[in-house]
Amino acid sequence: MKTKNIFTKAFIAAGVIALAGCMTSCEDYLDMPSYTEVDEETAFQDEEHAEFFVQGCYRGLIHSENFYQFGAGETTIHSCEDGTTNNSKYAICNYSYSPSGGVTISTSYKEAYRIIESCNLAIARITANLPESERRNRILAEALTIRAYCYHNLIRMYGDVPAIWEPLVDLPDNEDKWYPTRTSRDEIYDHIIADLQQAVEWMPWKSELSLNTNERLNKQSILGVLARIALHAGGYSLRWDLATNDPSTLKMSRRADDARVTEFYKIADDACRQIIERGENSLVQASAKMDAFQNLFYNYCQRNFGVTDTEVMWHLAQYGTTTNSNFNIYAQTGTRGGNYVTIKAMQFALPSFYLSFDKNDIRRDVTCTSYSIYFLDKGAAGDTWVDVGTTYSCIMHGKFRIPWCQEPAATQQRNLNIPMLRYADVLLMYAEAENYLNKRPTTAAISALQQVRNRAGIGNMTIPTDYDGFLNALVQERKWELSGEFLLRTDLVRMGVLARELKATKDDMKALSKHEGKYANVPEYRLYRFQPDAQVWGNEFLALDYIELTDPAEIAKISTAPSKSSQYAEFNATVLEIVKAHGVEVKDGDLWYPANMFDSYQSTYNGNCRKSVGFVGGYNTIQLGNIIYTHPTGFGREKNKENQYPDWIEAADGSDGLYYGFKENCSELAPFANQSAGHPMVDNPRLTQHPGYATH
Repeated sequence: MKTKNIFTKAFIAAGVIALAGCMTSCEDYLDMPSYTEVDEETAFQDEEHAEFFVQGCYRGLIHSENFYQFGAGETTIHSCEDGTTNNSKYAICNYSYSPSGGVTISTSYKEAYRIIESCNLAIARITANLPESERRNRILAEALTIRAYCYHNLIRMYGDVPAIWEPLVDLPDNEDKWYPTRTSRDEIYDHIIADLQQAVEWMPWKSELSLNTNERLNKQSILGVLARIALHAGGYSLRWDLATNDPSTLKMSRRADDARVTEFYKIADDACRQIIERGENSLVQASAKMDAFQNLFYNYCQRNFGVTDTEVMWHLAQYGTTTNSNFNIYAQTGTRGGNYVTIKAMQFALPSFYLSFDKNDIRRDVTCTSYSIYFLDKGAAGDTWVDVGTTYSCIMHGKFRIPWCQEPAATQQRNLNIPMLRYADVLLMYAEAENYLNKRPTTAAISALQQVRNRAGIGNMTIPTDYDGFLNALVQERKWELSGEFLLRTDLVRMGVLARELKATKDDMKALSKHEGKYANVPEYRLYRFQPDAQVWGNEFLALDYIELTDPAEIAKISTAPSKSSQYAEFNATVLEIVKAHGVEVKDGDLWYPANMFDSYQSTYNGNCRKSVGFVGGYNTIQLGNIIYTHPTGFGREKNKENQYPDWIEAADGSDGLYYGFKENCSELAPFANQSAGHPMVDNPRLTQHPGYATH
């Protein structure tokens, strides 16, 4: 028998018939034996063991590539890993793939098929071995949904992929089965949507289940997954002729069968309507202490799921020492030393996205943080940690910030569950389906969007009443609402607007860099309040106070930073007089410091301003990937590049910059990796490459 295939022989030999490992949340319902391997007869001897097995199928459903590589490059979040702009995360964020150079998505492929094989085994054995019952059907519904989600993620990344619906251990040893070719995504979508429709019938509503947790699927979460997948099945995607693999056939289009496309939108519409009309789910609202959006994500980070589960309808368990993903390691505010230890943020929010929020939108300061956590001196005992204000190029992701979390047992174990589906997404999907089916936004569609906006504090914003205007409003609303939740990249694809939105974002960043167009009046200078960091887990701090300066006379007073310590007192007094002039009360000991938002964080001016209020050892450093925090936003501010954009926006030779690798009708999907053993194109010689990369 050959030793390479679509999965890996090692995986089969190790026993797909081993328990895939149980979810490791410490909830009581998962207090179970610690199986590491079990033969097939034991795994499916009864409903209890079968349920243990299917719980193991949840593990690894969202690999770090889903949020670290594929979760960026969607006009809101961008990669900034240390090193150079040639690293794989930065390249993938900018759509610059190289399958032979290892610059593509690879581990997610292997992990998806590992879970698919486990689900195939569970579905086959449970169906064959266990008599029908409510519990058996519920377990099957979970397995069908997990398998569907894996195929959906594969299609989102690669388009047409091999489809296997039976356990490999049951299949004859021939090339058709062990070395499958690409299967039409339409065929796969038809199959998994039918599976999900069956799963919905078998699965009770959450209120009817004895397991009161959204770490397991229930009827409403399966309906939400069904809606999401149906919208992708009916939406745009990059397609080509599978028979010829001719690059000239590459095009962005919907499925050719218009009637089937309409049916998909009806499926999504009906699934969302069922969730809404059931009334068990709702948007988290404000508490006595917090605005609504912070109340949602603060409590989610704190694992106060009793507060958040009406909205976060499905989340993957990440608690304990065995299963604890690095979801919270990359997209956060960055911390240096102290109680939170040293964790560098590897993703940042584009300033064009940060500036796109309405002034009343409470989501901005939850989603984006214009501060990071650093020490004043060298981080020794007795030092002071500060929430230090950043520049426009150093705004970071804030929904899953480290201080909001519970104290972990170890640095890499943040115990932060991975969000899979929110009720806000259901409302926006429902609005989208209604708009498509009626060729205009219905009253129900407008109401759904209005609910999301009302919660955000922008309920007075005009909602378009024409088809295109409403669709564009939904594109923007999904960014404001769902940024950092690794959905937007392929949302832009299925909505048919990816190329347009990438170009608009690059144009926006160039205009912002030059202070032109709609960014002509964006203030260059801010005054930040000096804010010590509490260094306690569960810190409720949201955002630094700041004042934007627009008065030329005020700007003139602070435009030159002190370079000597003897000048600090006078400079600080001048700054405080400006603060008072803006109606802000100044108490004894209060300090504020300026920042030039268009300069780099490391600029001489910004560094000297921070030194004036006490920064010593870390005055010019921040815990953010160094390919961005050392760079400015403003045109001509890059060292030795007086008449150029910063490289991260657009390099002079075009080799770098936002989305530099994007090629329309090509980069919307990733190629299969073909660098070495373990990669799809090497392990399965019958696979065809994405035709746009077939010669790489």
